[in-house]
Amino acid sequence: MKINLKSQSEIAMIRKAGMILAECHKELAGNISAGMTTLEIDRWVEAYLAGRQATPEQKGYRGYPFATCASVNDVVCHGFPNDRPLENGDIVTIDIVVNKNGWLADSGWSYRIGKVSEEADMLLTVTQRALEAGIAQAVPGNRVGDISSAIQKVARTAGVGVVKPLIGHGIGRAMHEPPDVPNFGRAHTGPLLREGMVITIEPIFTFGDTGAVLWDDDGWTIRSADGSLGAHYEHTLAITKDGPLVLTTV
Repeated sequence: MKINLKSQSEIAMIRKAGMILAECHKELAGNISAGMTTLEIDRWVEAYLAGRQATPEQKGYRGYPFATCASVNDVVCHGFPNDRPLENGDIVTIDIVVNKNGWLADSGWSYRIGKVSEEADMLLTVTQRALEAGIAQAVPGNRVGDISSAIQKVARTAGVGVVKPLIGHGIGRAMHEPPDVPNFGRAHTGPLLREGMVITIEPIFTFGDTGAVLWDDDGWTIRSADGSLGAHYEHTLAITKDGPLVLTTV
């Protein structure tokens, strides 16, 4: 497994993609609401990226037909955008990979539609907290397992499930590069974190405590096996001598 370390100039190129992606999510956060469809959101995202001379890397990846993944309620990841209007109380994750001049940035974010249940609010809060805990461990000299363990600890403390088949990863010119960054594991194990590594950290939790999932017949859509809610938060970041540098934030 060869991990490609990025130069400062290469990280700056990923940062350009990440800034477009962060601004896209910021616009979504201010506008997403009940009555919208995820297909409308998908078309809006594609047009937004085109206006910034960027493209959605998911579209066409292994035949995937959309610019975004849009996962509602019990869909935990890779949901197809569709024409069902979002309703008050729904939670929806919009996952986007931006290609700007051949360099990629990846960020998924879960959104509350109107007033959500206490359970949904707790799950979203915990999953975002796990992302922050994982990022805090992304420093040179630590290992991937330190990120994984920190994420898993947040889930265990809250009593929610970790979706173990879905993991973070390296990123750069390809969407998925080494190393894998699982959301569970033991501290002080796994690949060494070195300056110049660029990775995604993306906890995906379910309100059901097993975290078990099932794939739909379309080969992409992944749902919680027990029908419970799923949440997903993701940033792309660089490992630097000064600590983690999040590349997908404004």
